Amino acid sequence: MDGRWTIQMPENVKQIIKTLNAAGYQGYAVGGCVRDSLMGRIPHDWDVTTNALPLQIKALFSHTVDTGIKHGTVTVLFKNESGGYDGYEVTTYRVDGTYEDHRHPDSVNFTTNLKEDLKRRDFTINAMAYNDEDGIIDIFSGKEDLEKGIIRAVGNPDERFSEDALRIMRAVRFSAQLGFNVEEETLKEMEHHSKELENVSAERIYSELTKLLASEHPEKILTAYETKMTSIFLPEFDRMMETEQNNPHHIYNVGLHTVEALRAANVLVKEDGLNEEEALLLKIAVLLHDVAKPETKTTDENGIDHFYGHPAEGEKMVIRILKRLKSDNHTIDVVSRLVKYHDRRPGSRGSVPKKQVRKMVAKVGRDIIKLVFEVQKADLAAQNPVFMPGKYQHLFEIMHVYGQIEEAEDALSIKELKVNGKDIMSLGVQGKKVGEILNALLERVLDDPLVNEHESLMEIAKTLV
Repeated sequence: MDGRWTIQMPENVKQIIKTLNAAGYQGYAVGGCVRDSLMGRIPHDWDVTTNALPLQIKALFSHTVDTGIKHGTVTVLFKNESGGYDGYEVTTYRVDGTYEDHRHPDSVNFTTNLKEDLKRRDFTINAMAYNDEDGIIDIFSGKEDLEKGIIRAVGNPDERFSEDALRIMRAVRFSAQLGFNVEEETLKEMEHHSKELENVSAERIYSELTKLLASEHPEKILTAYETKMTSIFLPEFDRMMETEQNNPHHIYNVGLHTVEALRAANVLVKEDGLNEEEALLLKIAVLLHDVAKPETKTTDENGIDHFYGHPAEGEKMVIRILKRLKSDNHTIDVVSRLVKYHDRRPGSRGSVPKKQVRKMVAKVGRDIIKLVFEVQKADLAAQNPVFMPGKYQHLFEIMHVYGQIEEAEDALSIKELKVNGKDIMSLGVQGKKVGEILNALLERVLDDPLVNEHESLMEIAKTLV
């Protein structure tokens, strides 16, 4: 065995393999954990494959869960230091039957042959097994593809993608996560099988899409477009790729502008220290920030293209798209607002009144205003560089003024006013008129934060009554 390929397995994984071996069975760490270990990454999960049958696995360990026993998977549990349990999936070597729905095998047959188990897996880099005694079992040249930076289907790519259509999206996702290129024959078959994504649930597609966007290379969404996948799950992106921007402020069509903005967003995530949730929300918003441009495009008498109203129309489209993809409500709410306000920049370069910034933040919401700034930075980075310095200066002036507003703790919402609904009702006001007066008071406070005192606001409220 080549010592360069030795893998440091967790003690619990070693113990599982040792227990299997002691009982006369084979046992190997398999799949993504082997791939990540060889790349110097820390695996999130450790999976074990064995020729022992599920009931035989259960008989060897005191704590197990029947995770997917019909498909040969048993989760073996070990108590951890915090008093809970760490789980490791142990799966019997298997050969899958036919895939009538292009997603799940109609039947699963167990086998005693490791090679048969490995050959059913998706990509060569995921089809390697390892234990300390035998070293790397690499029948399909996964190590070589790792070194070359290639995503290649195991065996015949047409067969692999016929079995499970989601694998074509997984290929793009792995390409994005690892920074690899997809091998030519595999890429060709991905396009050939793209229409079969219609048979895959929206939840699974959205999961792969968000993993792609969360990766180091979200611009690989282009591969999904080039292989006709987006025509199935995000046809709006195809329209963006077909929409030119004959405008001095742009040098790309709408789709390529979006791709460049995604590259910029990836840099901003690191530079500005965004957490995992913020980073994903930013990238989804950047992907969709100009989604309504094809719908709102007009061309003036000079041949200049305009996209009036695309942020507001984009908000509506984002809600429809993310609901179609079965996104969660929080993401739909935040991303739709980010798209709605991504073009809003009060004042002008060298003149950014605090009053206007306060009103902007009151509309946008304090909870997402910093993400709005991030979307705007990514957007500007993908526009015509001739105008970039002035636009960036204007944006940074707005951000600076917002910092001053935060430092002064200016009220930006009704709940931050020094009066509440009960105070207004004490003046004899009822029903929706209470809300109208509170909104009017907020407008006064946004104009002049010093007015936000109980006595002053009550005096104004009396005049409004």
